[in-house]
Amino acid sequence: ALPVVEARDQRKVAPNSVYVIPPNRDMAIFHGVLQLSVPEQPRGQRMPIDAFFRSLAEDQGERAIGIILSGTGTDGTLGLRAILGAGGVSLVQDPVSAKYDGMPNSAINAGYATHVLPVEKMPEKLLGMRAANRVYQPPQVVTGGLNRILMQLRTLTGHDFTQYKKSTIGRRIERRMGLHKIDDEAAYARYLRENPAEIQLLFKELLINVTGFFRDPTAFTVLKQTILPALVAGQESGYNFRVWIPGCATGEEAYSIAMLLLELQDELRARHEQELNIQIYATDLDDEAVDVARSGRYPLNIAQDVTPERLARFFIKSEAGYKVKKELRDLLVFAVQNVIKDPPFTRLDLLSCRNLMIYLETEMQDRLIPNFHYALKPNGVLFLSTSESITNQPHLFVALDRKWKFYRAIQVGTAAARAAPRAWSSFTHAANRGEAAGEKQKSTPPGSLAAVSAQALLQHYSPVSVTTDSRGNIQYVHGDTGAYLRPAPGLATNNVVEMAREGLQLELRRVFQQVNKEGRAVIGHPVTMKTASGHVALNLDVRLLPRAVDTEPLLLISFHPAVTADAEGGKKTAGARRGRAANAAAETLRIAELESELAHSRENLQITIEEQQASNEELKSTNEELQSTNEELQSSNEELETSKEELQSLNEETITVNAELNAKIEQLTSIRNDMKNLLDSINTGTIFLDHDLLIRRYTPPAVNAFRLIATDVGRPLGDITSHLDVDLTADLQAVLDSLIPVEREVRSGEGGWYLARIQPYRTLDNVIEGVVLTLTDVSKLKRISEAAQA
Repeated sequence: ALPVVEARDQRKVAPNSVYVIPPNRDMAIFHGVLQLSVPEQPRGQRMPIDAFFRSLAEDQGERAIGIILSGTGTDGTLGLRAILGAGGVSLVQDPVSAKYDGMPNSAINAGYATHVLPVEKMPEKLLGMRAANRVYQPPQVVTGGLNRILMQLRTLTGHDFTQYKKSTIGRRIERRMGLHKIDDEAAYARYLRENPAEIQLLFKELLINVTGFFRDPTAFTVLKQTILPALVAGQESGYNFRVWIPGCATGEEAYSIAMLLLELQDELRARHEQELNIQIYATDLDDEAVDVARSGRYPLNIAQDVTPERLARFFIKSEAGYKVKKELRDLLVFAVQNVIKDPPFTRLDLLSCRNLMIYLETEMQDRLIPNFHYALKPNGVLFLSTSESITNQPHLFVALDRKWKFYRAIQVGTAAARAAPRAWSSFTHAANRGEAAGEKQKSTPPGSLAAVSAQALLQHYSPVSVTTDSRGNIQYVHGDTGAYLRPAPGLATNNVVEMAREGLQLELRRVFQQVNKEGRAVIGHPVTMKTASGHVALNLDVRLLPRAVDTEPLLLISFHPAVTADAEGGKKTAGARRGRAANAAAETLRIAELESELAHSRENLQITIEEQQASNEELKSTNEELQSTNEELQSSNEELETSKEELQSLNEETITVNAELNAKIEQLTSIRNDMKNLLDSINTGTIFLDHDLLIRRYTPPAVNAFRLIATDVGRPLGDITSHLDVDLTADLQAVLDSLIPVEREVRSGEGGWYLARIQPYRTLDNVIEGVVLTLTDVSKLKRISEAAQA
């Protein structure tokens, strides 16, 4: 009973109405008003359903519902992904009930079908979605029910969503609750506990895998024309250009950047400039999305986003869609990774993280940005989406293009700051700026007497100290540590144990490990350190610093020169002095012997430690080689899997073609049998001739008029002896020339009569390919006619 009308431009949609798109038009929706336009792409390449669904997702957000019914092709699949990414719902017809299952199967196989239903069950489901599609209002405080839901997610999946924006998580949990007709978060938490499968569905719901090839085309144009050429300029041939795309989803953005780099490689080769060794790492939390990216298979409707030139060069087309070529696939390594807690890739030239941080709370964004800075090389480029920024970390990046969010990493002043872990990088940067800030305070009016006094005490009375992480990497230095630490030989390092001077290293390593293990400070630990002028006694303090939750521990190491206090009170007798001197001489001799033995032991221990460190370096190198070999084997395995799939696909196509050919052969055999029986059953002589009047086929009764044998096929009819009194060659040629049929009676030499009919030979396509001569015996009719006339 719904009214069905043709859609018109600028028409506001009304409830309970059906709008049909007119011919040769594209349709979109903007603020509830239909927008019609003339298609830009040629017929056969248009994806009108995808285009409309995308506009619907942008216009209606979580209120959007996309429905795919029976149809061929893949149109609508990418549009459903946009609707799901905006928080909407998708319904897909069960392929079993669809007359054409192409579109439903494409949406289901891509994983974008919220519900797969027969058509008759869709109205009930739509009515039940009213609660699921109401606008979500995030609570002012996190409820206990929401915490229990997130806790169950973390327990089953191992991923913590507490740092995701509560509005985003709330909307998607609210939608799942609405689908099950649950109004209370606590009740939904109980439902999750009783139905573990629902936790996996909710987990997939929270992973927003919405991406596309060359999303924001202008941004990719800037990347190709400006950013990438500047990054490779001046690099040596064979330079390893490293890229990381965290949150790659199903891989479209990663392949887009790979295409740009291959095109840049072609331009460099054309100018006979340097070659690049391109390495691209793409990671995501969703293992299913990563599997899709690894396969490199995409539906036909990616032609909406990829130019025909790139499709021809980088993809292989089939009936099922497009598959990336090996040249493009070999550039990328896909992996499952949690960018929040897993270590990042390092030494990167380009890091593209688009539309990931918009789903995270500000605190988590502030933790990720220093992580990205650490991953990039100095002057490396960070590529964000237009909705993201680095507002809270301006000291780490400088903007290259503020509109399209390209930022260049600033090289920080110390190696310690470059090595700062993600959990407390902001603290490290603040510490590295501490001395500069102190100098600035000298020239500015003090804020308070307490601050000035504290600064003076720190500068003049606090011991020489260093702050390190749990691995011993120095993060901050206070005072002149040259008397205790010196650059270690070999590769540059900022590890406090490796930089310790002779005699100090062994005790420092032991105390450092003890504090790390037991979590208790060690104060006043005596150590004897060897210097150029002899042995020096000092005291060592190692303390754990206070830290925030979920941050790595920091340790404060302080060095105190040992001071021997003078004896107090009373006068000493001369005899006591002489006795003390004698005892002191003996003690000094014994101490010298012990120190010599201790020095020898320490030298042996130091040699052992160095050998152990060398062995560790060799093991580390071997481990890196094994990892490299493992990656190569994994790449080879993926290539074999791809080749296997291709061979299987070719085998299936061959079987299909073979079955079709067998069916056609059987059909032709049947038709040939029917034709033979038909021609044998009629008593009319028929001769089929081509354009040159050569015999193509004849029926057995034709032998009565012409002396034909089986070997005469292919010979001119004029060369065959005829029993007829007349020559029909002229008539045959006349029909060929004029296409006008001829009919006449002819007499045979034996006294018989034939009705000769000559007409053009027409194919099913109405093409003339010769003539047909039929000879019907009318001798009896002729005699009856003559008798009647007599």
